[in-house]
Amino acid sequence: MEEPVREAVILVHGLWTGGWAMQGLRLLLSRRGYAATALDYPSMAQSLLDNARRLALRVAELRRPAVHLGGHSRGGLVILRYLRTCGEQRIGRIVLLGAPVRGCMAGLRLESLAAGERLLGASRDIWRSLPDDYRPQCELGVIAGGRPWGLGHLVMRLPGTNDGVVRLEETEVAGMRDRIVLPVSHSGMLVSARVARQ
Repeated sequence: MEEPVREAVILVHGLWTGGWAMQGLRLLLSRRGYAATALDYPSMAQSLLDNARRLALRVAELRRPAVHLGGHSRGGLVILRYLRTCGEQRIGRIVLLGAPVRGCMAGLRLESLAAGERLLGASRDIWRSLPDDYRPQCELGVIAGGRPWGLGHLVMRLPGTNDGVVRLEETEVAGMRDRIVLPVSHSGMLVSARVARQ
């Protein structure tokens, strides 16, 4: 008897990390029946467009009728750039975790520091928001954090609801189907069973 085909999920990590950072979430999703993998890409050495092309190659490798995408922080921006440049064919659902879609106050502050250029490398382009006219057609949800523990507080005090790095209003995506705020920090999203359930 053939094993049923599991739905595929590609998880895309954020800045300063690698595919290893998504392993906790990958395991949680695997236990829920998904064929989950993590994309590894050079977050500081290449632009969003270059990383979006790397994601396109991974999607093309998967022999599944539909592929779901989940992106943490910068990984969410890689996904949105991929959709804009490569289209949405074969993409099922998308979930963005703490992605600074509307810019990033903490990131802009970090960029302005003396060491900002070295710390961000080619990723300096991520703090610019996507054009307002971009509206993904596939089902897209956003998970934002409401626990303000993170790197953002080392460079400035972030106003309003935030996850310690990204403010709630910075996670808004045109056309998103839903957005939920959970009591997790920016990095805490990666190991949260509650985030995996959502």
